[in-house]
Amino acid sequence: MVDYTAAELKAKQGLLEACVENNIRENECAGASLMVLKDNEEVFYFDRGYADIEEQKSITRDNIYRCYSMSKVITSAAVMVLLQDGRIDLYDPVARFFPSFAHQKVATKDGLIDAQHQMTIKDLLNMTSGLGYIDEESQAGIDTGRVYEEAIGRLSTDHQMTTEEFAEKIGHCALNFDPGTSWKYGVSADILGAIVEKVSCMTFGEFLRKNIFDPLEMEDTGFYVPEEKKGRLVTAYGNEGKVPGAKLVPYLGCNLAIINNGDPNLFESGGAGIFSTIDDYRKFTQMLMRGGRGLNGARVLRLGTVQFMTRHGIDGAQQEAFRYWIGLEGHTYANLCRVMKNADLAGTIGRDGEYGWDGWLGTYLCNSPADGITILLMMNKEDYGTGRLTREVRNIVFG
Repeated sequence: MVDYTAAELKAKQGLLEACVENNIRENECAGASLMVLKDNEEVFYFDRGYADIEEQKSITRDNIYRCYSMSKVITSAAVMVLLQDGRIDLYDPVARFFPSFAHQKVATKDGLIDAQHQMTIKDLLNMTSGLGYIDEESQAGIDTGRVYEEAIGRLSTDHQMTTEEFAEKIGHCALNFDPGTSWKYGVSADILGAIVEKVSCMTFGEFLRKNIFDPLEMEDTGFYVPEEKKGRLVTAYGNEGKVPGAKLVPYLGCNLAIINNGDPNLFESGGAGIFSTIDDYRKFTQMLMRGGRGLNGARVLRLGTVQFMTRHGIDGAQQEAFRYWIGLEGHTYANLCRVMKNADLAGTIGRDGEYGWDGWLGTYLCNSPADGITILLMMNKEDYGTGRLTREVRNIVFG
């Protein structure tokens, strides 16, 4: 086992700076912020590139990023708050909260058939629900696409789709498979956000503010960006014509019904809707690394809850379906996180027990409890996920 000291990690800063700069030159991204922590202490932070190319605004430490799917880890923590307080049971059927999930249909090559199992909260946390994202090949993906199309079409109106309305509509969509029998990445975290609303009798944003953001002093995190902070929101970019390495042009869409400019949105997406800064998200990751207690002493989760959230995994047919996710060899999935189970099979250098997730625009979290390392990478590049830059950063840090 390699024992990384803070000094050894600090010595890698030059390599990491060169790596980020090279990726910016090659139009892999417009700009990025990178932070590495050891034992919850900052080893180094640096940023490079532009928050807005057209206005020549450099990246700064207080820039606000669209987290997209890195929102899921925070949603998982919100569900864990309810779980540890006995307010939900992971085997509660989703239909208990949203009636449209009571009589679901599964799409097969022979048509729609009745689902044999009730979808549970546990299925949502593990992405074994049968729900997916938009695609044009399956009835489930087409149905889900129609819900998103309606939600996006209503964003600029005075009757935006709400979090709970979204969930109720998704309950009428066909499933990719019978709940619990396989694995597929999809809208499960959005349904969890709606369940949190039902149980807590407050909006998902209010629940997060009361139970996570305020206790951890995450002042720049939420489902929208206040007007006075809009100047700190980075511009998202994509390669012209979606050609790798081509000129970067602003991305102006509202993917997954997230308002690109950070305006208020009644659809508080647990899967994709959070905006945050690198320092705010650091406070959240440190809470997890400290067994549920923030650096300021605030207790958000109990130790056993954090251990359950970050060590759990799927197995059998579920794991078999997940293992085809290129880039996540050696991992399992549970509680809206990837978890490294066998680093010998992975495509990047890493450590068993590390966990986290990334976002559609390239935000990235990795907590590695075995050696006390946290990596936070913030960028906003269209359709990036865990891309080349992320993998290169990992290899340098853990190499």
